Amino acid sequence: MLITISAITVLLVFSAFFSGSETALTAASPPLMHQLEKTGNRRAALVNRLHASKERLIGAILLGNNLVNILASALATSVLITAFGDAGIAYATIAMTLLILIFAEVLPKSYAFNHANRAALAVAPMVQGLVTVLSPATCTVEFVVGGMLRAAGIRSRANDDLETAAEELRGAIELHDGNDRAVKHERAMLRSVLDLSEVQVGEIMVHRRNVVAIDAAQSVEAIVAQVLDSAYTRIPLWRDNPDNIVGVLHAKALLRAVRARGGELEGLDILEPAAEPWFIPESTRLLDQLHTFRQRHEHFALVVDEYGALMGVVTLEDILEEIVGDISDEHDVAVTGVRPQPDGSYMVEGSVTIRDLNREYEWELPDEEAATVAGLILHESRRIPEVGQMFRFHRFRFEIVRRQRHQITLVRVTPPGRSPDTDADTEAEG
Repeated sequence: MLITISAITVLLVFSAFFSGSETALTAASPPLMHQLEKTGNRRAALVNRLHASKERLIGAILLGNNLVNILASALATSVLITAFGDAGIAYATIAMTLLILIFAEVLPKSYAFNHANRAALAVAPMVQGLVTVLSPATCTVEFVVGGMLRAAGIRSRANDDLETAAEELRGAIELHDGNDRAVKHERAMLRSVLDLSEVQVGEIMVHRRNVVAIDAAQSVEAIVAQVLDSAYTRIPLWRDNPDNIVGVLHAKALLRAVRARGGELEGLDILEPAAEPWFIPESTRLLDQLHTFRQRHEHFALVVDEYGALMGVVTLEDILEEIVGDISDEHDVAVTGVRPQPDGSYMVEGSVTIRDLNREYEWELPDEEAATVAGLILHESRRIPEVGQMFRFHRFRFEIVRRQRHQITLVRVTPPGRSPDTDADTEAEG
């Protein structure tokens, strides 16, 4: 009997090892293991190899775990039947259930879950040997199970569209929790990197209304003066009408041309130092445009709509700002467009983009149908609102503060939970 009890104890230890190994290897961090393998950690390489054949890993662990649990239960039943007769079956069931549950399941799995990376590195060599030894049996089991699933019309490797790599990364970003400004900025940057393949240049471009452009028909002296007065280094040149862009003048190229002529401006063809304009459709994705900027060694492109009309301009800096946030230098015009108010609301200029608000304040306003706050109000209200009108949609309250002709120029935005419930809004919540 002593030998049998010792055997049961050893089997329970093996069961605890299998249970803990399963939890540790499945809960271990793949990015950490990948990084450790790159630094030469052989155990991390084993963990990655086991992850690569996860079905075989789980199959071997489950096979080993079931073998030792069944054998331990059988031995315990035999011992207790000898000691107590038929009642020993009930005693064995209760005793083994408690022992397996506490010492072979909950205890090892709890430890492995809380120390997953360390435990995975520790057990990887032994589990790799187990997988190798049991591979014939696990392959047979996989073949049988696969045949049964195919017979039932079930694909054993069905892809779940919701579990794409991008969505996993987004989930990991949201788990990067914290309320201090540095953590919020990191979350915003990581989200923006993933959004590059979804956002169009039309959503981030500088609208033509705000584009500084110069009439090429003016005198060279007037053009040079406008370039020097401008806060920008690249300026579009137009002729006859503002839609007819004939070149893009770089301030440094203009200065080189002036120096080459000894400072004389008379007779200088302003289009000679200007670069050919580069037009791109407004539907171009930011990631594609970023790659194209790098390939062409360009920093500036003109955005046109489907009819070829000029919509605005986009620069390499605009795309980088989508990732890292606003980049200001000594020549930038400091216009934030957002002023927090003591009551928790925000005075927001109509031209401020929804993406900037979402990134800065971690709001969740939709930007699929409109790029700016003014555009969102027009889209949701289906009207040109009057000053003083209030709307509530997407759990936010919008009050029209200022309007110039048909353009909304200033809005008071109140986030959820910061406005009284008794407000008489003109629109139902969206």
